[in-house]
Amino acid sequence: MDTGSIATVVRQYLAAWNETDAAARQKLLAQCWADGGVYVDPRADLSGRVELNNHIAKIQAGRPGAQLEFMSGIDIHHNVVRFLWRLVQANGTAGDTSIDFGEIGPDGRLVKIIGFFGPAPAP
Repeated sequence: MDTGSIATVVRQYLAAWNETDAAARQKLLAQCWADGGVYVDPRADLSGRVELNNHIAKIQAGRPGAQLEFMSGIDIHHNVVRFLWRLVQANGTAGDTSIDFGEIGPDGRLVKIIGFFGPAPAP
């Protein structure tokens, strides 16, 4: 898979986090998230598209009107990606920059995302 196609998949993934309509979000996830994809962050450990869709809805309910935005380009090598993002509240205030690492599966969709929130720890 070429880097342009992988970058498109990652953009679809972030768009899914910003989509408030569950059916539209599910369509985005079908394009970018593998059937058994695994999502792990400091507060969640889940697998599958339905679980991810439900998790996104829960996060959105707790932060009405908030959006995720890229804070970097999408770094790609082999079948792995990394990118920085931040949450922007409905009032325009932004949180810390966070980082996700992902793995692209044989079918071109994400099979894993591992997320870290906020800045890296001090040495």
